[in-house]
Amino acid sequence: MEGITHAIPRTVEEVFSDFRGRRAGLIKALTNDMVKFYQTCDPEKENLCLYGLPNETWEVNLPVEEVPPELPEPALGINFARDGMQEKDWVSLVAVHSDSWLLSVAFYFGARFGFGKNERKRLFQMINELPTIFEVVTGNAKQSKELSGNNNNSKSKSSGVKSRQTESVTKVAKMPSPPPKDEDESEDEEEDDEQGAVCGACGDSYGTDEFWICCDACEKWFHGKCVKITPAKAENIKHYKCPSCSNKRSRP
Repeated sequence: MEGITHAIPRTVEEVFSDFRGRRAGLIKALTNDMVKFYQTCDPEKENLCLYGLPNETWEVNLPVEEVPPELPEPALGINFARDGMQEKDWVSLVAVHSDSWLLSVAFYFGARFGFGKNERKRLFQMINELPTIFEVVTGNAKQSKELSGNNNNSKSKSSGVKSRQTESVTKVAKMPSPPPKDEDESEDEEEDDEQGAVCGACGDSYGTDEFWICCDACEKWFHGKCVKITPAKAENIKHYKCPSCSNKRSRP
């Protein structure tokens, strides 16, 4: 059962050392000592918890009786789910809960001993350099590390591309859909109609890189620039009428 029998960490380095020791113990339980851990989590027993200890060992035991506990408690009743799911999924679930518990214990010490913003940030950065227990157990740790390295190497190149892509997405988001088509038309006919759509003002063909607007009266499509309508103006127009339809309505 978890108890404060070890030296209480009071600095960032000491808390990280405590975190690393508990993490090592939990990883042993879910990898090298898996057979023993599996057998210990008997569903016929009461609610059990998996504890990682600072000395890189682990134990499965009942939760502490003290309320509230001195330290945050691990996930309760991990043994009940053991026979109700595949072993791989069960171990992954325990790993996820173990990762959450480790973080809660580390930042419990940080809160208890008044870590400031910079100290909490430094602690998290040190913790974040290590693969999670879930990554180690599922074998994703190496892959995540490689992806991180590739992202760092291409950071300078991708930053410029990202900004251009974002600009493109913003531009496309403001464009209306192509002129509407009947639902019973075939895909080939739809492609032909889209390619043949023209502006009601200038007669040019439809272009996906241009802003278009549809007249609610005659249902013709127009380049925004041809009818002097910008995407910003279009957002405030509930029912748009092209210049031709507007002139017809104003005639006596």
